[in-house]
Amino acid sequence: MVLRDVREAQSAALVPVPRSAPPAEALTPAAVPAPTWATASDGLRRPVPRWLRAYHVAVVGSDLVAGAVAGSLAQVVRFGTEVVPSTWMVMGLFPVLSVVVVALAGGHRSAHLGTGTEEYRAVIRAGVGCLALVALASYALALELSRGLVVVAVPAALLLTAVGRHVLRRCVHRLRARGRCLNTVLAVGRTNAVADLVRQLERDRHCGMVVVSACVPEPPVGTTLAGTDVPVAGDLRAAARLARELDVDAVAVTSSSETAAVYLRRLSWELEGSGIELLVAPGLMEIAGPRMHVRPFIGLPLVHVEEPDFTGPKRLVKELIDRVAAGLALVVLLPVLLSVAVAVRLDSSGPVLFRQVRVGRQGRTFSMLKFRTMCVDAEQRRAELAARNQNGDGPLFKVADDPRVTRVGRVLRRYSIDELPQLCNVLTGRMSLVGPRPPLPDEVAVYDDSVARRLLVKPGLTGLWQVSGRSDLTWDEAVRLDLRYVENWSLALDLQILWKTFHAVVRPLGAY
Repeated sequence: MVLRDVREAQSAALVPVPRSAPPAEALTPAAVPAPTWATASDGLRRPVPRWLRAYHVAVVGSDLVAGAVAGSLAQVVRFGTEVVPSTWMVMGLFPVLSVVVVALAGGHRSAHLGTGTEEYRAVIRAGVGCLALVALASYALALELSRGLVVVAVPAALLLTAVGRHVLRRCVHRLRARGRCLNTVLAVGRTNAVADLVRQLERDRHCGMVVVSACVPEPPVGTTLAGTDVPVAGDLRAAARLARELDVDAVAVTSSSETAAVYLRRLSWELEGSGIELLVAPGLMEIAGPRMHVRPFIGLPLVHVEEPDFTGPKRLVKELIDRVAAGLALVVLLPVLLSVAVAVRLDSSGPVLFRQVRVGRQGRTFSMLKFRTMCVDAEQRRAELAARNQNGDGPLFKVADDPRVTRVGRVLRRYSIDELPQLCNVLTGRMSLVGPRPPLPDEVAVYDDSVARRLLVKPGLTGLWQVSGRSDLTWDEAVRLDLRYVENWSLALDLQILWKTFHAVVRPLGAY
């Protein structure tokens, strides 16, 4: 049985079950009938899925190409076409060295490939390791390697390796959206908890996990879980047998009293040797893997959950990046901003900029800037469009094909160009490049305590809501994404969202 590490891509965190030794009675003589867990494995492991083997090969090939290109690039940049035998020998070994170091850093582990940020962290760790190994090799073999050569080769390899991984991940995501390259899962636990897990995995198909059946206490076998199309196959005691019969890739156990330590230990024994992964959803909703650590305590594995980090050095770095990036973007985009301003002015009467009071960090209000995309009497006409509100389940007001939107405004909204003046809000420190959606005072007035946590950080020019459907999201979905960002903020997540924002703008789904 393979035990999988924490999977960050899923909204319900799945943590590994620590392996434990069988009890003393497992050592009984052969004449004594062995318990079921001792004979559960017939020694035949499930074969690795063909798509996963192909993905592994593609990843290794991509890493080799990245190392070869980086080594050649460094040689050409440093020495041009001049042939330096010792240097070319080391650079020739560099691709193999980089692949080995990435593998040692955990960059080829199946649990990390194609999901979460751990794959990229492993690549960064490998880069540091490569620097150390190249320096050690040059010293031990008395090679006269240029430090400039190494400084070019390793960062180039890091960048190209990360780009290659991203391209492969995008390919897998497209295939998963079509129902391919998926891991089948048997969900085990209380009925409501299993149904929640099913819905969470369905929301993020990119994680590659699909629940095909369920085991619940006192099951009405032959029926489906409420609100899903997942069939109920049996009770908790039948989980291991059904996992083999259904030939699933993993068993996911939800947190409940029925799935206590004794049950999990027995289930892990029954699955041992089968190649079926055992995952546990501890019920810690919307908490990403980096905040959770499994710590043994007197033989009991405890999940330690770190507090969200709202202050400290990382915040200062974020503030610095926000101000510098916003200032540079305003300078570079100045011709675009002026052109849009002229277009807005010529298209309809009224001001070029639209100012609206929004609520920022700690409940402080500020004037948010946007290019005007509606007619000047838009607020007065809002009442007549109330029946067409796409978000009737919450305070958001969104109308598809809104008649108040101008011709130029429709184009600006489609590609989110109307949001560019908010760079001024970022420059003044009222907003951030990445963060929750800036709410209206009327929205904040109806917040409960949990939703009010959105105000613990600055609102953002973009965020998880922007890259996950924008106006197509319901109120509850938008809140869930904003709270996920607040609870799991990191610089790596910000960079990931900024990268995805480009694709969301180019393919403007949900923009109206």
